[in-house]
Parts: sequence; structure tokens; C-alpha cells
Amino acid sequence: MKHLLFLTFLVCLLAACQESQTAEVPSATPNVVIVFVDDMGYADIGSYGATAYTTPHLDRMAREGVRFTDFYVSQAVCSASRAALLTGTYSNRIGIHGALGPSAKHGIHEDEVTLGELFKSKGYATAIYGKWHLGHHPEFLPTRHGFDDYYGIPYSNDMWPYHPENPEAWGDLPTFEGEEIIGYNTDQTRFTTDFTNRAVAFIEQSIAQGTPFFVYLAHPMPHVPLFVSSEREGHSGAGLYGDVIKEIDWSVGQVLEAVQKAGLDDETLVIFTSDNGPWLSYGNHAGSAGPLREGKGTAWEGGVRVPFIARWPGRIPEGLEVSTPAMTIDLFPTLAERIEAALPDHPIDGKSIWPLLTGESTTSPHGAYFFYYRQNELHALRSGKWKLQLPHTYRSMVGREPGKDGIPGKYDYSAETGLALYDLDTDIGEVNDLSEQHPEVVERLMQMVEAKRAELGDKLTGVTGTGVREPGRISE
Repeated sequence: MKHLLFLTFLVCLLAACQESQTAEVPSATPNVVIVFVDDMGYADIGSYGATAYTTPHLDRMAREGVRFTDFYVSQAVCSASRAALLTGTYSNRIGIHGALGPSAKHGIHEDEVTLGELFKSKGYATAIYGKWHLGHHPEFLPTRHGFDDYYGIPYSNDMWPYHPENPEAWGDLPTFEGEEIIGYNTDQTRFTTDFTNRAVAFIEQSIAQGTPFFVYLAHPMPHVPLFVSSEREGHSGAGLYGDVIKEIDWSVGQVLEAVQKAGLDDETLVIFTSDNGPWLSYGNHAGSAGPLREGKGTAWEGGVRVPFIARWPGRIPEGLEVSTPAMTIDLFPTLAERIEAALPDHPIDGKSIWPLLTGESTTSPHGAYFFYYRQNELHALRSGKWKLQLPHTYRSMVGREPGKDGIPGKYDYSAETGLALYDLDTDIGEVNDLSEQHPEVVERLMQMVEAKRAELGDKLTGVTGTGVREPGRISE
């Protein structure tokens, strides 16, 4: 009898060990949804400090997953930020700068590997709904770069004939279905709702077909001009900007509900972040950077530090908060690792941050992160707690009258900084320059700067860079 009891105990113990090991090993084909919004400020979500309205679905994601306090984009502007996210490289490495407009004759090169192509290599169904902004000519469209389905706009939603300052500078804004233009100047009050509904439908279709899915839901909001659907207008109690954020939060809730209904919570990673900080000149139509300095279009923290939340029940611990710096360039290799996909043959800049997402480590995989702006100008870097601002001019709303109701205020484009060192652990607002107190830190960081300039260039110092690749260009 004792032998029987012992054998029973061993069988139960082995079964428990096998179950534990199974729970710890992620599926090689997790579903992935990235919600990437436009111009959301660091403090525009409840879990990051917003108080004028609520964001229950995003706050739920933070409670049930991980929230990064120090997450970055490499450039605080539309096309460049998207290029970095989708390829795992600094955007200046692949020749994508600023915000491509309807007159642009270049875009993402055919040899670059996007997240869409990464997931396609492993048999995923892939889709993008919303804003693309990596070139609007046929060879640059998402359907040529790994995405099965595309419904959205090719560049920013203010690049149309109703621009508040320069309406004559823009033509009609096209809406694409795949590679076909199906309309112009589409009703933007439907953007967030329609892109969300398309994403949910794609998720449901993929589930029905038994196919793993990757969805890139790239909302044009809250980039100006702001629009919200009639169904959710006035729901925030905090004006139009609040309504827009509330509708984005609703969108996240719809995605979570679709996944949960299908019983795929523990097989789906949902990520939420923004392409840069708030467009401060628009006043009450702009978000808040909270305690951070400046906003969109600058390498100050308010421009490049963004909210980041990720949820994957059973894989990412609940309520985890990470203060170790990370960047959008790191998502490509992190996801490649999760789906066991090969990285591109050409150099990329990101590194896997999976140990940070799971709380297994608090050590950054990078010695430093670099922040470029304005046609390959290197403006700053962060290494550990230190932020080094390099001499440059920048735009600022300090001392300026902010805009109102969709009409922007006027930036001061003559603001400038010299070489300055900030301790972000104690000075999140980048106020106290410590360069004179810590010359050894400045010297160490400048060595990193010079190495990166040699590799990726810096227009401010006239360095081209040996590791820069050309963008795609249309034949003329």
C-alpha cells in the first residue's frame, strides 16, 4: 500500500512539474496586436497621471500587465517614429526622416524587413488599419511590405484641404483599401471606430480560420484635427481632446473583448504606445507631457518619452512597473524571439527586452539610446539615468500663447541648448544641468556619441555615417 501511495505521489509530482514547465514556455505562435496612437502625451492615460477623464481599458491593461515609465521613440515625429517601430532600426539608418507628405517621392525600401514581413514568415495573417506614413506610392504601401490587409490613410490626417493654417498647401486626403483609393477626405469622425471595427473583424476572421494573427492598429488620433464619433461625443466631460482619448480607450476595450471572447487571452500579446509626445502648440487640442519638458518635435523627454503598456496573461506578470529605459526599436527583436522568427541579414538597432517585460531582469540590453531629429541631426542620448543633450536649436512653447480649438499657437524656433547633462532619476523635467559637476560622465557619453555619429551620421557635425541605408525611391 505504501508503494502504491508513493507511486501515486510521483505521478502527481511529475504531472505538476510538466504543467509548470508548460505554463512557463510561451507559444511559438502568439497572436500580437500593437495599438499605436499619434501624438498622445505621456500623461494622457489614467495610469500615467490623467485626471480630467478616465481610461478604464488602458488602466486595466496596466493592472493586468506591465507599464513602462521610461519608454521612448527614437524621433519625435510621425514617419520616422513608425519606421523605427516597424523595422527595429533607428529611422535615420534607413533614410526615413520627419513626416512624409503627398509630394514625397521616397518611402520604405523594399529590402527593409517590417513587422508585417516578420510575422508573414511564420505563417501569420497580418493587417494594418489606420495611418501608414512610410510612403504612399504603390511600391511603398503596406501590402508590398508584409501586410495582407490595409484600410486607412497614407499620411497624417491634417494633410488635406481643411488644414487650419495652410489649406492651399494640401490636396485631397486619400483613403486606401489595399492598394486602391476608395475615397478622398473621408469623414474623420469615423476613423477610430471604423479602424477598430476592421481590426476586430480581422481578429475574428483569423480565429475562425485557425490562423495566428498580427494586427497593427495605427490610430490617426489624437493628432490634429481631432474628431470623435457621434456615439462617443461628449462622453469624457473634458472637451474634444478628452472625448478622443476616451474613444481610443474604447477601441482598446474592443480588442481585449474580441480576444477574451475567443478564449485567447493567454495566447495574445496586446501592446499600446504612442509615436511621440503631444503637439503642444495646439493648446486644448493637444495632450499633456505631465512633468516632462517640451513635446512633439523635440528630443526633450516630453517629445520622446511615451506611454507603453503590454498585456499577455500568464506570460507577463500583473501590475509590473518597469523603470529601465526601452525603445520602440526593441519590439521587433523581442517579437521575433517570441515567434521564433529569424532576424534580417542586415543590421538592426533594437534588442530583445523580453526579460524586462516579464520582470526577469531590470538590466537594459543597450549601453545608450540615441535621439535624432530634423534630417539626421543627433540631439541627445540616454544611458542609464543620464541624459546628455547635445548643442542644438529646438522649437518651444515656453512663454508662448497656446492654440485653441484646432488653431495652433506659434512656436519659438530660436530656443537652443548647449551641451547639458541631466540626472533623470532626480530631474525628470531636465532642469538642472550637471555637466560641470560630472565631466567624467560627459566624456564617457561623448565617446558613445562619436561612435554613433560615425555609424549613423549627424547633420549637425557634417558626418554622413558608414551604416546608413538608402530609402526606396520612385522612378522618375
